[in-house]
Amino acid sequence: MLLSVGFFAGMDALLKTLSHSYPSLEVSALRGAASLPFVVAVVLLRGNLRDLKPVRWPLHLVRGVLAIIMLTSFIYALRVLPMADAYAVFLAAPLIVTGLSVPLLGERVDWRRWVAIAIGLAGTLALLRPTAASLATVGALAAVASALCYALSAITIRVLTRTDSTASMVFWFMAMLTVFAGILAAPSWVPIRSEHWPLLAGVGVLGAFGQHLVTEAFRHAPASAVAPFEYTALLWAVAIDWLVWAHAPGAGMLAGAAIIIASGLYLIHRERRDQRAATIAECNVPP
Repeated sequence: MLLSVGFFAGMDALLKTLSHSYPSLEVSALRGAASLPFVVAVVLLRGNLRDLKPVRWPLHLVRGVLAIIMLTSFIYALRVLPMADAYAVFLAAPLIVTGLSVPLLGERVDWRRWVAIAIGLAGTLALLRPTAASLATVGALAAVASALCYALSAITIRVLTRTDSTASMVFWFMAMLTVFAGILAAPSWVPIRSEHWPLLAGVGVLGAFGQHLVTEAFRHAPASAVAPFEYTALLWAVAIDWLVWAHAPGAGMLAGAAIIIASGLYLIHRERRDQRAATIAECNVPP
């Protein structure tokens, strides 16, 4: 999950550059289309196209619908809200994933993890410092809708990993995002300039690997354990801002990042401790 978030952060930096020249929906469609060839190439190298065959079509379609709702809602939120406020609301998504994993997946989340996740979210808010006046708006509701769609999409990954391959989930997610966003972007499509093709190739590579890794993360660990590491996206963003755009973080941002790191380290500690306890208990069960 940490690697996935890093790849997505690099991809977002490229998308940020492209967004100055193309409409947001077009950039989203290009993001999906750019990753599809790399996803297919990996499958071809393995010599098994059957990996792309979906088992649970309805859930794949649900993911596609969630992707386009998530995208359009977040774009609207970014258009009418300051970016810090939109991100502050959207970063409630990991907490929503944890909450939904209990009734929808039957996962158990102890109170210590709830506290650690809440502290991580508090660190996010401290880092972004959203203004209270702008949170009770239609834009904030759109950001909440986007976060909810993201959380539901993460839950569907956990369910799909029981029957579908990682390649299948990544391919159909990218394909549906490309088609749905492309249809919406078609009326205002802007021709792609030649100097932007290398950026699109980078988007494709980073997006494909990031999507593969996040799917594997939800395959091998409970959603409640994986989702909190979304917070590390802020750390990647700070590093990219600093290295690429020479925008050094302030004291408030560093304090918020420290809280997020502490929360993540504690979650790792709890996860390892629980796994060790489960292993010991299993070994002590009489035959």
